[in-house]
Order: sequence, then C-alpha cells, then structure tokens
Amino acid sequence: MSSAMSNANATVLQSALQVMRPLARLLLRHGLGYPALAAALKKVFIDAAHAELAQRGMPATDSAITLLCGVHRRDVRELTRANPRRSPQAAAAQPLGLAGQVVARWLSEPRWQAPEGGARPLPRSGADGFDALAAGTSQDVRARALLDELLRLGLVQEHADGSVALHEAGFAPRHDLAAMAQQLGSNLHDHAAAAVANLAGEANHLEQALFVDQLGPASVAALREAARSAWRQAFGRLMPLAQQRFDADARQLPTAQRRHRLRVGMYFYSEPDAAPAPRRRAAHKEAP
Repeated sequence: MSSAMSNANATVLQSALQVMRPLARLLLRHGLGYPALAAALKKVFIDAAHAELAQRGMPATDSAITLLCGVHRRDVRELTRANPRRSPQAAAAQPLGLAGQVVARWLSEPRWQAPEGGARPLPRSGADGFDALAAGTSQDVRARALLDELLRLGLVQEHADGSVALHEAGFAPRHDLAAMAQQLGSNLHDHAAAAVANLAGEANHLEQALFVDQLGPASVAALREAARSAWRQAFGRLMPLAQQRFDADARQLPTAQRRHRLRVGMYFYSEPDAAPAPRRRAAHKEAP
C-alpha cells in the first residue's frame, strides 16, 4: 500500500471516529460499552460488504465478504443465515407513521394555518377541527386514537376548551425514547450517506454548514432563534411542495416508478470551546 493511500485511509478513519464520539457517549449513557458495539458492528460491516460487492458486480460469497470487511467467515455465515440481510438504507426508509403525517399536514396545508403563519390550534370537531384533519390523513384509524398517540408522543396538548394545539417543535417525540432513537438513526444515517457520497465523488448532494466561533452566550441564543426561524421558513416552502408532488405522483405514476425517497434537514449545535482559540475570522462556510 502506498504512503498516499495510507494517509488517505488514516484521514477517512479519523473522520469516522470524530462522528462516533457523540454516539459513544450516547451508548455509554445507556450502559452499552465497546464490547456491545463491536459485536453489533459485525453485522453493519457485513451489510456494507454486501452492498459494495453488489455495486462492483461481484458475487457476495462468505469468503469475499470476509476479505473485504475483515469479519471472520464463521461470523459472516452465522449472522447472514440467522438474520436475513437488511441494509441501513432500508432501515432509514421506514414509512412515516400516521402521527408524522398528521403533523406534516398540520404544519404545511393552508387550511390548518394561522393568519400569521404556523399551525393554529384546532377545535376537536367541525370542518376545520382536528377530527377533520385526522380523517383527511387516514380513514382507517379513529381521530381519538390518533390524538391519543400524539399526546403520548408529547407532540400536542389539549386545552381546557377542548381545542388541540401542536407544539412548536413539530415532529419531535420527546416522550418516546424508541421514536426519538429511530428519528436520530434515520436523520444521521441520511446526513452521513450524503456526505459519504459527496466524498466518494458519487453524488453532489446539498451538505453544507455555517461555522462560527468565539461567541458569547447571548449571541449563541440569538443565532439559535434565527436558525429556528430559518427552518420554519424553509419547511413552510418545502413541505407543501413535497405534499403536492407526493399526491401528484400517487395519481399519475405506477408504484414501480415511485421508488425514490429524500430527506431535507437542518440542525443547530453549540458548545463551549475547550480552550480560547486565537482570534480569526468570525465565520466561514464549510462545504465538502
């Protein structure tokens, strides 16, 4: 292996380890140490090897998988035979649940919007009430059952007058660890997949971030609110278009042609620096 390749491999590995640091803390907080992760990663590497071999047009034999990913043939055989392979892409593509669909329509369709923008509180019944919103989303589940699920997830609150209000955060199921964990995995998977495809030269996905340092707490708070406002504006433009395109494709295209999915997101993160940094430009844009 050449020195250039070794340097490239070290660079890629360091980037992957940087991504793993917050995930390692998450695992430790839930009592999951390195042995649990190492055992589970065998299946992840086997799945990745399957996908890589398929892309190369090569047979995915146990030996080929072992040579590519380094997992022992015995483990490849046991994990492949005992658990049919399911790619990370398939796991990330879980269909949006009815709760998420209700929230999406509530946040995006003008019928449910307040004059000043945003999802308005809804009465329980009537043509412009929550029951009508639920019925327009699904005829198979009662409105009361959908409301109970939204309440369980902490997405809405019922007022004393019987009206229902959506929490400003939208679809952020704070009261359900499993739902939050699934959302974390899906969002981070697709963000990482976009960045990896860009780095490999396979695509040119939108994947940029604004980085600012040497700020005070008040400035961070102001930028956090500005970021929330920017996301509300972006969501307000994208979600109605996404719903329109989804409905149009459902009417006009056969199922075989409706096999694409997408995810558009935005995130905000801040933390204190470990040590004061030398003064430099206040902000710069990062792109792959």
